[in-house]
Amino acid sequence: MIVPNGPGEQAQTISPGEASSHIPAPPNDADRTYVTMMIVHHQQALSMTSLVPTRAANGTVKGIASRIEDSQKPEIGAMEQWQKQFGASGASKHDHSTMPGMATAAQLDALKNASGGAFDRMFLELMIVHHEGAVKMATDLLGAGQNVLVEEMANDVISTQTDEIQRMRDLLPQV
Repeated sequence: MIVPNGPGEQAQTISPGEASSHIPAPPNDADRTYVTMMIVHHQQALSMTSLVPTRAANGTVKGIASRIEDSQKPEIGAMEQWQKQFGASGASKHDHSTMPGMATAAQLDALKNASGGAFDRMFLELMIVHHEGAVKMATDLLGAGQNVLVEEMANDVISTQTDEIQRMRDLLPQV
């Protein structure tokens, strides 16, 4: 079996018998910070998607928002479970408004007050930036974190949200 080590370190090859005794690297500050920040980041995305059913006009926008909800709710649950498992605090001294891709209060208010095609366009524009921020945070974590579970979560964010960004960009000219 091949077992990953920390960033920049050579992976180990171990026998199946050794696998049960192999303990992955404990989380570091980058892992803890990423998980805490990504929970808040995902929560804002869910706040935005919660507006879609009553304000969006475009069916594809509604479908994208539904997929975002369907993926990010369980991801929040997994990250909160990770925090419990590793004794990581859910509290953070970080100013969440400075996280990459976070919509401002004014942008969220404008989104809440929009409807129809104007809502669809604003939602897509804000969510593209939001997802780009999440991809940046996840990419940054891969160079700084060391916990394999957090790296797997970050890789999933990169893969899923990069695909969603492209779908939303493709849809923008149609709304």
